[in-house]
Amino acid sequence: MGFEKLFLQSFLFILHLVFCSSKDTLTINQTIQDGDLIISKGNSFALGFFSPASSKFRYLGIWFNQVKLQTVVWIANRNNPINGSSGVLSIDPCGNLVLHSNQDMRFSVWSTNITMKVTDTCVAQLLDSGNLVLVEDRSKTILWQSFDYPTDTHLPGLKIGLNQRTGLSRSLSSWRSQDDPATGDYLVEIDPTGSPQVFLSKGTTRYWRSMPWPLKGYADSVNFTFINNEDEIFTSYSIIDASVIVRVVLDYSGAIIHQTWHEKDGEWKEYWSGPKYQCDTYAHCGTNAKCNPHRLNRRFECDCLPGYEPKSPRDWNILKDATGGCVRKRLESSSLCGSGEGFVKVEDVKVPDTSVAVWVAMNMSPIDCEKECKRNCLCTAYASIDILERGTTGCLAWFGELIDVVEFVDEGYDLYVRVDSLELAEIKRQSMGFLERKDMQAILVVSVVSAWFIIIIFAYLWHKRKKRRERNKWNESLLHKIGNSYYHKETIVANEVGDSMSYPHIAFFDMGTMLAATNNFSPSNTLGQGGFGLVYKGQLSNGQEIAIKKLSKSSRQGIEEFKNEVMLIAKLQHKNLVKLLGCCIQGEEPMLVYEYLPNKSLDSLLFAAICHQSTWFSENFQKNLISSVLG
Repeated sequence: MGFEKLFLQSFLFILHLVFCSSKDTLTINQTIQDGDLIISKGNSFALGFFSPASSKFRYLGIWFNQVKLQTVVWIANRNNPINGSSGVLSIDPCGNLVLHSNQDMRFSVWSTNITMKVTDTCVAQLLDSGNLVLVEDRSKTILWQSFDYPTDTHLPGLKIGLNQRTGLSRSLSSWRSQDDPATGDYLVEIDPTGSPQVFLSKGTTRYWRSMPWPLKGYADSVNFTFINNEDEIFTSYSIIDASVIVRVVLDYSGAIIHQTWHEKDGEWKEYWSGPKYQCDTYAHCGTNAKCNPHRLNRRFECDCLPGYEPKSPRDWNILKDATGGCVRKRLESSSLCGSGEGFVKVEDVKVPDTSVAVWVAMNMSPIDCEKECKRNCLCTAYASIDILERGTTGCLAWFGELIDVVEFVDEGYDLYVRVDSLELAEIKRQSMGFLERKDMQAILVVSVVSAWFIIIIFAYLWHKRKKRRERNKWNESLLHKIGNSYYHKETIVANEVGDSMSYPHIAFFDMGTMLAATNNFSPSNTLGQGGFGLVYKGQLSNGQEIAIKKLSKSSRQGIEEFKNEVMLIAKLQHKNLVKLLGCCIQGEEPMLVYEYLPNKSLDSLLFAAICHQSTWFSENFQKNLISSVLG
């Protein structure tokens, strides 16, 4: 049945959009009956009769016209429902909007109830903001508006607060249940005492508290403002992107929910709600205590403020019940007035309930603010707060218990709590001890890091020196091994293996010559690679082409193998063998310099010959076989 009724409501809703009048006004000689609609000029909102959920009663309300899921934002007769579809809305001769429960208009269930002169120029208009206004048509003066009497929904531009000139108070009140829009248990309103703040209450019990005025400025898709002046105290919000549909609703469960409409998914999606966590609940940790909503590796979210201790240690430490709050550590033995007392800073918090706070001045330096609080023995704490809308820094002081202090890293203020001289000395001693421990830790860390740094430097230098010694020793050994018979460095290098060179001389090339010959060992000059390393093609300055065999560091070929190769190939100079022209022993990778042969490697030649012989043998074998068969 619930699904069928919901489907029927949706069908009727769409039917109304198609066939009903889309005018946005109601004049004194017109009526709106059950089934008729008034639609705002921009098609944003609609006014008409509806039944919530499974209720059988009818109500006159305003809802989003472009949202498929009917979402009501204001109700005229929430506490006086109409039984049946006989409701009629009209403007009476006195200029008031009146809702009657029957078509003969004898019994009214709701009225704007304004006092004015009799006029025939009153017009009711539904605006694209969702505000229903009653206007004196000639002067365009607004005589009444639904935004002054909100129900459970806070729309952009709607003010929650107090008009200090007229005494009009605007607040949100929840529905009684999902099916009953009558005034429920929860109320959102502004408390103007001290520094104004928004409270969520259940009956007479305060349930949640906002940050007090003034709010810290921040940019977001939804911008909330808090205004406090001689005329008005209110909070409202605006939307940067007009295409986004937003609402703030006080749910019948007691939650304040911020939602946006997602057309693609066909549903409202929550982007913020509260109270949600333990620290959101008003005075969760009792008096003179602080709640930490971001506690990590902690068993309890509550801490007493500086100078205070749990009133009931058993409840606090064992039962984890902080409702009793905290009291002064030395209530009688130590004075808080003129006895060396001072203030301890509690950083980034939602300041205590400002109902017991007073603005000492709207323009006062932090130093003067401290002096003023210290001068009054009843002052328990103070805060210097930037008032952005006035461009000043104000002094806010508390006279009484500190209630509902919560850590707010991003939006909080620094609170300075008054403590006696003994507490001030103890905090200073603990701070000095902490700094000493931090200093000792810092010194220890720096010492360890420095020691390791020195060790690493020495190890690096020793290793580098050792490698240099081994290289020098290697070079000396090589020169000693082959230098007696073949070393003609000056002559051969100068000639760069010229025509005058002849066996058995071996040229010793320097690294510069090798780099110039191979274009800094360019990959394009690579001829091949083996287990020993790479072979590069090069060209000396006299035009002679050479092949350079570079012994890699990772090669298994050691010093002895290199020596033997130099000695052996030098002795085996032959016209059918590649000639060893010389070597280079500068740097960490020794090199052998051969004459360059333009033909391919031996394996390609051998395999080519084998393939040729195999083809010749196969062809002759086939010919002989055929001849023998035919013969």
